[in-house]
Amino acid sequence: MRLIEPLGLLEGEAARQAIGEGRALRLAGGGAFTLARLIDGDSRRLVAATDLPADWHDLATRLGTTPPDWAGFGAVPVVMGIVNVTPDSFSDGGDRFDPGRACAAGREMVEAGAGILDIGGESTRPGSAPVSPEQEQARILPVIRGLRDLGVPISVDTRHASTMAAALDAGAAIINDVSALAHDPRALAVVAGHGAPVVLMHMRGTPDTMASLAQYQDVAVTVTRELAARVAAAEAAGIPRARIVLDPGIGFAKDLGHNLETLRRLPLLLNLGCRLLVGVSRKSFIGGVVGGIPPKQRDPGSLAAALFALARGASILRVHDVAATVQAVRVWQALSTGLPPH
Repeated sequence: MRLIEPLGLLEGEAARQAIGEGRALRLAGGGAFTLARLIDGDSRRLVAATDLPADWHDLATRLGTTPPDWAGFGAVPVVMGIVNVTPDSFSDGGDRFDPGRACAAGREMVEAGAGILDIGGESTRPGSAPVSPEQEQARILPVIRGLRDLGVPISVDTRHASTMAAALDAGAAIINDVSALAHDPRALAVVAGHGAPVVLMHMRGTPDTMASLAQYQDVAVTVTRELAARVAAAEAAGIPRARIVLDPGIGFAKDLGHNLETLRRLPLLLNLGCRLLVGVSRKSFIGGVVGGIPPKQRDPGSLAAALFALARGASILRVHDVAATVQAVRVWQALSTGLPPH
C-alpha cells in the first residue's frame, strides 16, 4: 500500500502561516508538514509537500482531515487512566488487585482529569502467562460496576470476546484489544454487534512470544501496514472506521530501537484516517534510554514521550499518573498549539 510520511513538521502559528502561504500542507490535529516521503512498495522518494504528484493528492487529503469524534471525544487530547486489576502487571502489579482499591484509584483518576478509565484483568507484559476469561471477568466486572456512574466512559483492556461482551453489558463503553481483535475469532462480531468504539493495537504473537517476533526491515512502515490490515478486517466485520482508534503498540514485539523509531515516525499512522492512542507510560524503553530504572521511577520520561507523541498526531494518552499528565498536556497545549487549556 502507498503511504505518505509527513516530514518537516510545524505546529501552532507556524503551521497556520505556512499553510496560508502555500508552503505546507495541513496535518490532522492542527499541525502541518513541509516535506513528504512517498512510500510505494519498497520505493522511497522525498518531495516538497506542496509538489505532490496528482495521484497522491487523495492520500494527502486524508492526512489533513481530522477524523470524526470517537467515543464522544474530538481533537482535544484525552488522558486515559490505567486501572490494572492484576497481581503481576509490570508497572503496578498488585497495587489495585483488590476491587475496592481499584475503584478508589479510578475515582482519584477522574477527579484528576482522566477522560477515560481503562480497566484490565490480564497482564500483557512480556513473558506473562495467559488468564482465563472467567478469571479475568471475576477481577474486572466488580470494578466496572463500581466506576460506571462517574460520568466518563470505561474501556476494558481484554483479548477475550466473552470478557468484551460481559464488560459491555456491565457498563463498559470501549474495547481496547492488544491483539487488534485477532486473538479471539469471536471478538470482531462482539464489537460490531455492540456498536462499541474500539482500540486496535499493533502486536505480533502473544505476550509470551512477541519478543522473538521483533524483526522488521522498516518498523514504522510495517506497523502502519499491519494495522491497516486489521482496520480492513474490522470494517469487513461491520465496524466503521470512525469507531476505530489505532495504537502503535509501544513495547509490544519491538525492541528499544523499534520503539523509538515508531514514536519518531508516528505521523505515518495518520494515513489510515483514524485517531491515535499512544501508551508509553512507564514502559521499558524509557528505562533503556535513561539507565534501567524501575517502572515507578519512569514517570518523568513517560511525560516527555507522551508530549512528543501529541506533537506527532496522538490524541489519546494511556497513562498511570493522570494528574501529572493532565497538567503537562495543558501546558503543552498552551505553548505549542495556541488552544485554550481544558
